[in-house]
Amino acid sequence: MSEREDFVETLDKHRELLRRTVRDLTDAQAAERTTASELCLGGLIKHVAAVEARWARFMTGGAEAMRAGGEDPGRAGGAEAWADQFRMAEGETLAGLLAEYERVARGTDELVRTAPDLDLAHPLPPAPWFEPGATWSLRRVLLHMVAETAQHAGHADIIRESLDGAKSMG
Repeated sequence: MSEREDFVETLDKHRELLRRTVRDLTDAQAAERTTASELCLGGLIKHVAAVEARWARFMTGGAEAMRAGGEDPGRAGGAEAWADQFRMAEGETLAGLLAEYERVARGTDELVRTAPDLDLAHPLPPAPWFEPGATWSLRRVLLHMVAETAQHAGHADIIRESLDGAKSMG
């Protein structure tokens, strides 16, 4: 298996763990906060899809492209906009969020398979959590996507277990 297929397979494994946590839930259950955290299951799906889409844009066009999707909740709109990406908004459904996540995932997978060079690097956007002047290769971005998805799949498993005792693994 190629490195690119390893990335696609690993990302998809963690995406599936995240999707598994919302199986058989209603929209109301997916929107429910079950821990001290602000997180809900639908909000996690929404967040991971948005983050993956932003990083995919970064891979094709750098920091400016990352912001080109019209949303940059970490900057525009402040704390409330940031928090909104972790909640299900009025009119959002779990099915709709999952469909968007699937659309984003398929686009990322295609990008991974067709990118001219995983060593291609772009400067990171200015942010307190990035070293000033740092650059990330497409490979590094993919590693970050895997880590981000896996971390949030773990969060989702805790939230789901708190909701109704179900677990994504077991």
